[in-house]
Amino acid sequence: MTQAPQLRTLGATLGTEVLGIDLSKPLEEDTFAWIQRAFAEHPVLVFRGQDLGAPALAAFGRRFGKPRPHALIKYRHAECPEVSWLTNVEETGQIDWYGVKRATDWHTDSTFEDTLPLLAVLHAKEVPSEKGGTIFADMHAAWEALPEARKELLSGLTGLHRRSCGPAGERLYADGKGVTEKEYHEVPWPAVTQHPVNGRPILFVNPMHTHGFAGMTREQAWPLIEELAGHATQERFVYYHRWRVGDVLMWDERATMHRGAGDYRPDERRVMLRTIVYPA
Repeated sequence: MTQAPQLRTLGATLGTEVLGIDLSKPLEEDTFAWIQRAFAEHPVLVFRGQDLGAPALAAFGRRFGKPRPHALIKYRHAECPEVSWLTNVEETGQIDWYGVKRATDWHTDSTFEDTLPLLAVLHAKEVPSEKGGTIFADMHAAWEALPEARKELLSGLTGLHRRSCGPAGERLYADGKGVTEKEYHEVPWPAVTQHPVNGRPILFVNPMHTHGFAGMTREQAWPLIEELAGHATQERFVYYHRWRVGDVLMWDERATMHRGAGDYRPDERRVMLRTIVYPA
């Protein structure tokens, strides 16, 4: 590493730009170790001005763990299935008008899986002329700001997760959840967990996939899920990322929620590459 990379703050609680690293070149061990250290402290990292193909994006993901093909088969990259397209452009070239609304409610990816992902990486190839951002919420900061009574309650709760079955999942998708390779069953995860690297407590409840708590009725659980989502997504805990072509943004799936802003013109193209990385 000839010149040490630097960090520049983008948002109030999260969102940090990395300066001085070209991800298209092989990363030396000390450079990668620097990224790992930065990522443990800053759960949303942005690398501007990059130009990666699907194989290079997957190779970057493999430095952290094991990229896994997306649950929805139709979005998988033909030559590199562990990378998926995040796009509103159909194979015919037509723009899917519903694309602007997809994934626009708060969620953490794949909490309905038996193994939780470590991180996801998104690379902007085409972006709308204005807006079209992605919003992230800091779930450690959200936990820290909860009243003590809520912390005490949540510390003893187990969240129940299924694919898009929480209040936001039902609101956004209802029965139209897309064809997947396998059927997903309920998975339990503690409502508060600890970050495996820095040890910080994290609120681990998201309104897309968390549909209940063990020992609680739906009538009790859903208002609590909605209350926690409202708390965690206050402006003081969130970062709105305004995309530029060439951005590579990686986020910690253990420490954040996110959503598409859904605020761009539905007739404009938005094309990105994504990989989700799991423990190796």
